[in-house]
Amino acid sequence: MSGLRRFSTARWWAVVLKEFTQLKRDRLTFAMIVGIPIMQMALFGFAINTIPRHLDTGIISSDDSDVTRDFIESMQNSSYFKIVERLPNEEAGREALAQGKLLFVVNIPAGFTRQVLRRERPSILIEADATDPTTTGSALAAVDGIAQSVIQRELTGSLASLEGGPAPFNVNVHPLYNPDEITQYNVVPGLMGMVLTLTMVMMTGLAVTRERERGTMENLLAMPSTPLEVMTGKLVPYIGIGLLQASIILAAARYVFFVPFFGNVFAVYLSLLLFIAANLTVGITLSSLARNQLQAVQLAVFYFLPNIILSGFMFPFKGMPGWAQAIGNLLPLTYFNRLVRGILLKGNGWADSWPSVWPMMVFTAVVMGVAVATYRRTLD
Repeated sequence: MSGLRRFSTARWWAVVLKEFTQLKRDRLTFAMIVGIPIMQMALFGFAINTIPRHLDTGIISSDDSDVTRDFIESMQNSSYFKIVERLPNEEAGREALAQGKLLFVVNIPAGFTRQVLRRERPSILIEADATDPTTTGSALAAVDGIAQSVIQRELTGSLASLEGGPAPFNVNVHPLYNPDEITQYNVVPGLMGMVLTLTMVMMTGLAVTRERERGTMENLLAMPSTPLEVMTGKLVPYIGIGLLQASIILAAARYVFFVPFFGNVFAVYLSLLLFIAANLTVGITLSSLARNQLQAVQLAVFYFLPNIILSGFMFPFKGMPGWAQAIGNLLPLTYFNRLVRGILLKGNGWADSWPSVWPMMVFTAVVMGVAVATYRRTLD
């Protein structure tokens, strides 16, 4: 019987050579074998920073004195804060925080220095976008130390009489949108984007390559339908699947993790439609590069890894170096995370959401154009 044959080194070596030959011919798989470890080392080694610094900060100052200037300069020198804008009023500060343009707004009231001299112990207000507690936590923890260093330097000369008593001024920190700094409020909405990215890209890529392997794609090409009609028609069922997945996560967020829903749920679903469309176009495009279902899975994973790391889901976006943020700003998941967290946690309306909406629309249009342009070449 063949099962009782003696082990042959020659036959075994022939099988080994055959596998190496197949790998050599499968250039995409070989590229993944080399590319994924390199990409992982680059992203995890250089892009991740769990203690973000140089975070965008706005100043509302109605008092200009040595004390207030020293406080602002000390914040800048701490490396946690980066003063990028002078704001006219509190309304402008809240708008910048809602749109994600700033992470902190420092409000120094009028007559601050006069109140210090009168021992009235005035307060400086720091409002923070606390939707992601990991991003702002280290900076807010450094505020007390910054205030103490300013007090020690400034209690000289005419202010020396204030030394030894209570602190001449206070710094009140007000975390907005997530005052209790509950991690689930940030993670659960972002998880919705991660699930949709993986499933939409992979399912679409597999669906197209499966048709190509079975020979049914040629039947679609023989029909009078245009490439755009075929491709958009194939995407519709997956839109329904994506909305179903998102609804399950939203229900769990609301009734299991008690994530607050300050915004309009209808706006959330509009955002979901945009995001699902973006990911489905990516799946269609990747399928044009894949020759089989295995390659489609490999390409989906290759696309998925940067989304995990560079979108701000797992690690603070503002803590990444500039090149990593530039790559992250090309990914629709980055904008979806900002969009859904802004609607749910901040109650953002259309005006505040638009800076995250239009990049997804542009991404979808560009990638769909690439997919349509390469559609007929996928059968070669």
